[in-house]
Amino acid sequence: MEFDLSWILLGLPVVFALGWFASRLDLRQLRIENRQAPKAYFKGLNHLLNEQQDQAIDAFIEAVQKDPDTSELHFALGNLFRRRGEYERAVRVHEHLLSRADLSQADRDRAQHALALDFLKAGLLDRAEDALRKLEGTPYDEQAGLTLLSLHERARDWPQARAMAQRLQQSGAGDFTLRLSHYLCEQATEALNKKKDPAGARQHLHQAIDEAPGAARPRIELAGLLARGDQPAQALELLAGLEQHAPQAIALVASELVRIGQTGGQAARVRELLERSYAATPSIDVADAIVQADVAAGVPQDQARAGYLRHMGQEPSLIAAARWLSHEAFTQQDAHAVVQRSVDHAARPLARYRCAACGFEAQGYFWQCPGCQAWESFPPRRIEEL
Repeated sequence: MEFDLSWILLGLPVVFALGWFASRLDLRQLRIENRQAPKAYFKGLNHLLNEQQDQAIDAFIEAVQKDPDTSELHFALGNLFRRRGEYERAVRVHEHLLSRADLSQADRDRAQHALALDFLKAGLLDRAEDALRKLEGTPYDEQAGLTLLSLHERARDWPQARAMAQRLQQSGAGDFTLRLSHYLCEQATEALNKKKDPAGARQHLHQAIDEAPGAARPRIELAGLLARGDQPAQALELLAGLEQHAPQAIALVASELVRIGQTGGQAARVRELLERSYAATPSIDVADAIVQADVAAGVPQDQARAGYLRHMGQEPSLIAAARWLSHEAFTQQDAHAVVQRSVDHAARPLARYRCAACGFEAQGYFWQCPGCQAWESFPPRRIEEL
């Protein structure tokens, strides 16, 4: 039987026509879908720009329903839910993304990070920690590590915080040496107050000094322990080391230096140390300690209090004026009390410390800001001196 080529020649145009017709139908459907999805998307974007989050969410939900495989719309929707405080809905969106088998690894990591943020904002810290740990080895590893570090600090889990800070430092995320020394100081405080273990506290503080010689806090706290344990000579050696390692911190312990120097019979050495510190950086706290040292050494009050006048000559100071005025003789005692009270009232806000990170003000010095939780964000100088 001979094969008739004419049938092929006749069939080719028919096949071509059917294929062309089918492609036109697919293109038409694709155009319709593409017109509908971007329309809903841009509608939602417009609502976002106008700060109309409710309408934006409705528009994005509509877009997701028309194109359920679009991950970017899911991310936008989840972030909107989180910003509105609807954490349960945000969690559902991001968990839905993670359940998809066709999701790329980059989007899967992104969804895992977004889920961790959902839990964190919702206050579900245990679930947030679990979600963050799953990001180890991903592009979000450093961000997750820093967030975990913050969680450990909030929980006051200092061994875990120390381990995380060491891992971050080894990975090149920054220098955490100073923060690591604070963790050891916190462990020393817990050993002293909760466990009644002064030997353990001293061990932590010695380790902090070895690891961070330039850190002021472990020297100051260890010196306090030694001074309370009738070891003033060793305490003075530690505080004297601040002159080399952390000279700005001498102002924080100036009065304590005077007391320890008197107890250990080294008042003259302390006086010289305070003078060197004041010459390098004039400070009202150091000036006040010098006055205290002179009075304790038997210098007449009028001469000793000249230290306040010297300070006011270098830097105008309402605090120094109030302290000088407190022992100044007035012919009218009633007037003296009124003036003294007024000056003290005006000087009180200036005697506070202020966080350089968030502006939180406090009467006492904090190593960690109670407002923003930053470490050593308080300059060791009064507001008046900033």
